Amino acid sequence: MLNLDTHFLVFAVVGGLSGRERALLSGNRWSISAIVLWELAKLVQLGRLDMDLEDRDVRRVLSQLHVWPIDLEVARTSVRLDFRGDPADEIIAATSVVHDVPLLTRDRVIRTSKLVPLAVLGE
Repeated sequence: MLNLDTHFLVFAVVGGLSGRERALLSGNRWSISAIVLWELAKLVQLGRLDMDLEDRDVRRVLSQLHVWPIDLEVARTSVRLDFRGDPADEIIAATSVVHDVPLLTRDRVIRTSKLVPLAVLGE
C-alpha cells in the first residue's frame, strides 16, 4: 500500500505521471490521509484545480481509496516531524509515519525527511 499526497493523487487521476510512477502505482493499493479529500475540495473551490468532484469517474476512483483518519496519534506525530511545511502536508506525512506506509510525493521539503517512509521509484 502507498500513501499518496494531494498532488500525486491529482496526477494519478487526471494524468501527469511518469512511466515509473504509473508502474509503481499499478502494483500497489492506494491510500490517502482524510485531509487530502478536503484539500481537493478546497483547490477546486479556489479555482486552482479543474476537477469535477461530482463526476462519476472521479467519485469512483476516490471511493476505492483507503482513507486514513486524522486521529490523535497522527495529530501528535504531525508536530514532531523533522521538517515544517503546509499543515496539510505535515498531516499527510505523519499519516505515513504512524501507519508505516510509504508516502508518494514530489514535495522536495517532505523528501528531505529522515522520519517519513518514502516510496522509492525504481531506476
